Order: sequence, then structure tokens, then C-alpha cells
Amino acid sequence: MNRRSLLLGGAGFLTPRLPYRAGHTVLGQDKGHIALVNPDGKVEWKFPCPGTTHDMHLLPSGHVLVQTSPQNVVEMNRKGEIVWKYEPSPKPGYDGKVEIHAFQPLIGRRVMVAESGNRRIVEIDRTGKILHELPLTVDKPNAHRDTRMARKLRGGTYLVCHEGDGMVREYDKDGKVVWSHTLDLNNQPRTPGHDGHGTEVYGAIERKNGNILIAGGNNNRVMEVTRSGRTVWSIERDELPGIRLFWVTTLQELPNGNIIVGNCHAGPDNPQLFEVTPDKKVVWTFKNWEVFGNDLAVALITDVPGTVR
Repeated sequence: MNRRSLLLGGAGFLTPRLPYRAGHTVLGQDKGHIALVNPDGKVEWKFPCPGTTHDMHLLPSGHVLVQTSPQNVVEMNRKGEIVWKYEPSPKPGYDGKVEIHAFQPLIGRRVMVAESGNRRIVEIDRTGKILHELPLTVDKPNAHRDTRMARKLRGGTYLVCHEGDGMVREYDKDGKVVWSHTLDLNNQPRTPGHDGHGTEVYGAIERKNGNILIAGGNNNRVMEVTRSGRTVWSIERDELPGIRLFWVTTLQELPNGNIIVGNCHAGPDNPQLFEVTPDKKVVWTFKNWEVFGNDLAVALITDVPGTVR
């Protein structure tokens, strides 16, 4: 694997800096394994990983922070061995199911975990001790749908996608909601299934300009929203030639301003990932049905220099 250095963000999280290679190298999990696929489509390394992970991080050590079930977060080495695991328990006063759909490595070997069911975010050390906890606001409690993607931002706040509520909320360290955005049906009827349409939001990141970029899940679009709530940029379901958006998941902002978009459950006629410029020109697509399938919920571009958000 190429050498790495570490960038330390203001919120205290780790960002790998990787040397540039032509094209894109993709790290993903699907079809029962994790694989790193180089720009030529060759698998550089692969190891078993059951289930479908909803989040994933490549650590500076070369290990992968991932899931082997909805009830855990694990660190796996290149042999597929689990070298660390966190399994949440119901918090006091709650006796239901707990699922994990988002987590993030922080400095000091901390890990941030969003716990659906428990309706909270915790920051833990590698013994599983809770070092910080904040409650989450959830209007429609459901252990499977309370949260999807969640990120601690550089300013110290937490950006959380609430799938069941169809809302993205930003929280301060004490759990107070300081910003929110509610998805709508975009003048389309609600339809069921992974190929349907709704407001079940999946992902959100903070752009360099401070705006929030939202992967709408089955809202079938990408939106850039200002802190005042104004939508200033979007990609609609059938706007890009040759690409139809289905369950939009992965988002990465590259240093040049281009965006990597994950298009899950989109079928073999569509790319699983693509890169689009600010003027909506598609400059790269990824479609590899030998290695990954229709459940590529999260994938990472690992070969771009600078800070990838």
C-alpha cells in the first residue's frame, strides 16, 4: 500500500493523505468481502467481511474500520482478522434493539459511534469506555432507522442523518440541535422499495465552503444546502446523461471541488460510483460487478492527494 501521512482536523479526527495515482482506487464492501480495486479494475487485496456495512474508514495503519453486523464496529487487518470490536448495549431505561449505521475514527484512538435505538452518539476509547455522550432528537423512533450517516465536524458539532425522520440535524456537544434540514418528496409520489422514492436520507458532509452536501438516500438526488436553508446546487434523479440515481449514499468532496457519489441499488445499467464536477460533468464512473454488487452502500476513493471530506 502507498505511504500515508496524517492530517489532524480541528474536531479531532483522522484523515489519510494519500499520494496521487491516475484514475481512482476504490475501497468497498459487498458480496461478503472488503476489496481494494485499482484504477485498472484489479483487486489489490481482499478479505472476507459478512453482511452489509453502512460506514467504513481506512485507518493510517492500513486496517479498516467496518462492520460485520448491524450490532458492531470492528477494526480488521489485511488478513481479515478482527483486532478490535465494539458492541453496544441498551442504555439504562431502554430494553430494545440497538443498531449501528455510522462511526468515525477520532484522534487519541477514540471512535465516534451513532447508536440507533439508544438514540445517542458516544465517543469511546478502545476499551469501550464512553468518554462523551450526547442524546439525539428522533421524532419517529426505530432502531433500524433512527440514524444513517453521522460525522463529527471540524468545528466540534455533529452532523447526523435521521433516515426515519427524513431529516439532517446538526448537534452541539450537549445534544442541542443547532441546524436542521428536512427532505421533501420533490414533487414526486412516494413509491416503495429500494428502487422507489421517499425521504429516507442517507448521507451528509460539510463542504469546504461550509455548506452541507446531502445524499438523499431514496430521495434520488444530491443537494447542497446553505446554513440558511437555501438549496444552491443539486443533481436530480435523471439529470446526468446515462445515469439514474437510486439510493444515493456515499459522498466525498475532493480537493478540486469534484464530488464522488455512491449510487446503491441502481442495478447493472448504472455506475456504482461516479465523479461529477461543479458544473455537473461526469468525469469518472465505477462499475465492477465482478467484485461488488447492488448493495455497495459505502465505498471510498483512496488515491487523491489532500484532504478528502
